[in-house]
Amino acid sequence: MRRLTAVWLVLCLLLCAPLFAAEPLPLRAASAGIPLAAHVDILEDPDGRLGIDDVRRPEHAGRFTAHAHGGDINLGYSASAWWLRISVQPEAVAAGDWLLEVAFPTLDRVAFFAPGSSTAVVAGDELPFAARPLRHRHFVFPVALSAGAPQTLYLRVQSSGSLTIPLTLWQPQALHAADQEAYGAHALYYGMLLALGLYNLLLWFSLRDRSYLAYVAFVAAMAVGQLAQGGLGYQYLWPDWRGWEAMAFSSGYAATGFFGALFTRIFLDTRRHHPLLDRIIVVLAAGFAAAALAPLALPYRLAAIATSLLGVSFSAVAVLSAIACLRRGDAGARFFLAAWTLLLVGVATMGLRNMALLPTNFITANGIQLGSALEILLLSFALADRIHHLRREKEAAQAAALLAERARSELLEHNERELEARVEERTRELADANARLVASETRLRDMAHHDALTGLANRIPLFDRIGHAQQWARRHGTGFAVLLIDLDGFKTVNDTLGHDAGDHLLIAVARRLNDCVRAADTVARIGGDEFVVLVEECGDRDTVKALAEKIVGALRRPVVINEGEVTIGASVGIALWPEHGDTPQRLLNAADQAMYSAKRIGRNRIAAAGAG
Repeated sequence: MRRLTAVWLVLCLLLCAPLFAAEPLPLRAASAGIPLAAHVDILEDPDGRLGIDDVRRPEHAGRFTAHAHGGDINLGYSASAWWLRISVQPEAVAAGDWLLEVAFPTLDRVAFFAPGSSTAVVAGDELPFAARPLRHRHFVFPVALSAGAPQTLYLRVQSSGSLTIPLTLWQPQALHAADQEAYGAHALYYGMLLALGLYNLLLWFSLRDRSYLAYVAFVAAMAVGQLAQGGLGYQYLWPDWRGWEAMAFSSGYAATGFFGALFTRIFLDTRRHHPLLDRIIVVLAAGFAAAALAPLALPYRLAAIATSLLGVSFSAVAVLSAIACLRRGDAGARFFLAAWTLLLVGVATMGLRNMALLPTNFITANGIQLGSALEILLLSFALADRIHHLRREKEAAQAAALLAERARSELLEHNERELEARVEERTRELADANARLVASETRLRDMAHHDALTGLANRIPLFDRIGHAQQWARRHGTGFAVLLIDLDGFKTVNDTLGHDAGDHLLIAVARRLNDCVRAADTVARIGGDEFVVLVEECGDRDTVKALAEKIVGALRRPVVINEGEVTIGASVGIALWPEHGDTPQRLLNAADQAMYSAKRIGRNRIAAAGAG
């Protein structure tokens, strides 16, 4: 009886599993990223023993549940391994290469399994940055999707920190465009941090006021935490320091809290005016210092949780201290209150998000960065306001020197306005220069990958696409072909009618070659009158031969040049993968030799590699 009950229970689970699974996501050609959170099924693996073959079996596949929360996937702090399953169904226009982005750089280990594959592509901050499949601040995995039936992607995620998993599916050009905007925003943000930090450091050298030094240290620690959180630090500053990367996020923000507490004590003078609040701030500062050093001796998860809890607690204490000082009549407290309210709301939001008490969305994911930018500006104003307030007190005490003091004050204010105007003007100039640089880089990148005359691909993208074709063919057990085409009679046209006529003829040849091949195939120009056609997903010799004959026939038709007609021919060499070469260069060499064989036997015809 028990066995019968168990069998019925398993059958019910298997039958009901689709009710809890996300429907396949229909894919169309997309100019922006496609958020995947609403289309993800999740499975917790508490002991971390399940493999890809295990989770694909019915007994485990039925345990996946659909992600039911809004925003990105946020699993808080968890020692479990988590499996994510995404089903997609590309339409014909969407088939091809896509990029899966996991936009949370502090995850320890992310393993990606392409549809039908049992081999993982692994990335994470436990691994060297160079080991990532794509050089990107986030974890980006290439995935090739074919049109028609649903295909399933799997991710296995495990981390000692917060398990926030923002998932987006991009087409390559869309991700590149989004990256341009993101990197521009980051450049402005860190440029502002650097400018304000250096400016206030110079003020500290001049005034020797400890509040400026605490402010500079706070800005520097904030920059470290933000660089770690955004993935830019591991990409550009410490790509080979895995030990530091493992603790930079938590320790950077813990150091930010420590120096923020010091700045609060100094700026508001809580030791003299509010002893009770001051003692609480000292305790929190000691906690931040311990949390910053904790990853050296304790598990990272404990340090990260402690930092989040301390950040939430310090948010309330700092705001209460500012309110108390404002009620006491401290003029600088109004800027301090506005500044720290903005930042600490962001800190508290991040802490609550890290503990999965708030959903992950644009505000909770970017609130601390937005708040910190405004907070750092307002704190700089608070320091300036403090100087102004002290100056007014000094003027009141020195009535005899009122006129001289006023003149000096006006000169200082004029210099400050002039400096602000120059900084604003320079900021606009830098923004314009950055925009021009981005546009120039885009043009240069396009020129570096395409033939200037015909607009066809050159050797760089050709070799890259042959490499992708090899990967696809190995994975799916198919083949592909390389056709090398050399024009017969082109030199005569070029020498007799001139280079302009030759250029016109080459453009016409490029157009006819594009008309002969499929959209998935690649046409490239690799020399003066030499062209290459990469025929993907085709290992059938007869099909390739028919395409080559089609090309020869198309190029044999007359071309109208300068109100006259010229006729040329073409010799075509064919090389098939893998029988004629296992690398792009060997395939091209084999096709080149076959092309010369075609010329030797009479030109204007085709020859296959190894055909004799």
